[in-house]
Amino acid sequence: MNYFIKNATLVNEGLTFKANVFVANGMIDKIVPEDAAFDPGTATVIDAAGQYLLPGIIDEHVHFREPGMTHKADLYTESRAAVAGGVTSFMDMPNTIPPTVTHQLLQQKFDLAAEKSLANYSFYLGATNDNLDEVVKTDPKKVCGIKLFMGSSTGNMLVDKNEVLVRLFKESPCLIAAHCEDEATIHANTVCCKDLASKGEVVLDAGIHPFVRTMEACYRSSTKAVDMAEKFGARLHVLHVSTQKELSLFGKELPLEDKKITAETCPHYLWFDDHDYEEKSFAIKCNPAIKSHRDKEALLRALREGFIDTIGTDHAPHLLSEKFTDDYFTSKSGFPSIQHSLEVMVEVMRQGWLELPMLVRLMCHNPAILYQIDRRGFLREGYHADLALVDMESCHGIDCKDEYSKCAWTPYNGVEVHARVTHTFVNGDLVYENGVFHEASRGQALQFNR
Repeated sequence: MNYFIKNATLVNEGLTFKANVFVANGMIDKIVPEDAAFDPGTATVIDAAGQYLLPGIIDEHVHFREPGMTHKADLYTESRAAVAGGVTSFMDMPNTIPPTVTHQLLQQKFDLAAEKSLANYSFYLGATNDNLDEVVKTDPKKVCGIKLFMGSSTGNMLVDKNEVLVRLFKESPCLIAAHCEDEATIHANTVCCKDLASKGEVVLDAGIHPFVRTMEACYRSSTKAVDMAEKFGARLHVLHVSTQKELSLFGKELPLEDKKITAETCPHYLWFDDHDYEEKSFAIKCNPAIKSHRDKEALLRALREGFIDTIGTDHAPHLLSEKFTDDYFTSKSGFPSIQHSLEVMVEVMRQGWLELPMLVRLMCHNPAILYQIDRRGFLREGYHADLALVDMESCHGIDCKDEYSKCAWTPYNGVEVHARVTHTFVNGDLVYENGVFHEASRGQALQFNR
């Protein structure tokens, strides 16, 4: 079906302007100036007066939990939550059960997504101490990247052998996306906190988390990754940066296309800080930990200054029963967030930290550039029609009863927001419309121009 979206306010490549968009055969066929004559023929007309048309969000960092943990999330349920939030493409992490550390397992995930996902997709191959022969066989045109855990993870995915890291940074055929936390530091902090707790000097509740997974754990690991990338010329993307100190590792001078070392942060590091543990408790326990108000404000400034290149969610669903346990050490880290990333970031924008074109750059343009995605992430003629139509004046409270993620809760419950996604198009198909899903189509595997 073809669509003619008229009277929209487009946000694209630093500009905000009114225009009409003709979508045909899954592509953006024509961007029509506001007052220009155009015959859309038999296309379905959507009057978007008063609304903003954005490129579909590209979330480079999700955990959709399939295979192996589908009691709390799967590719179908989480892709529904994604498109409800204006996310049209995602890149899923390999710490599933079994971990995605072979190309056979990787293909199985692609096959599942082709059957189940409403959004476009790609999957990371996970690096281990033992699978570098698999890593070097990766096709960079079909796989978004190699995931490197330089800290604890599911299964055997902690890479802690220096000789393996050296070879990985020398030989990886595509971008390395790194989770950077120093395992030795975390272990020492854990022992210390347990000792203090045994003496009654600290309480092992959620508030202890940034004292276990500290700024120093992040900085030591990020420094090691950056040093190796610089030494061997690797393409490194440091995920979920959570501290002020880490920002010193990243530059802002070069255009994104020319950067070899880049950084991501997540909405929760820009919204919450350590003061929120008292109210939210284990709901906001995640790795790396949410840290101080000073760290949060430094990250917000870094968005404006160009030290942070992308915003991904680290969407990581768990059941509430897995989050709220009697023991800090058994409470799972991570939470669902993909449905609300745009809503929350618009509130950050309304606080004055950034403007809408910059937000679109961080969530849409830059992931497309950084990962070299073929014809997505921009409102351009000849590009795939991945689109989000947004009402920026729809004040409402985020409510768990409206959650589409299978685990059916969100730490943003009760937050008042002003943005609401009304329509989401994936490859020119209208898949979400005012709370209704149109599920006749499925997303496509992302392709990469490398």
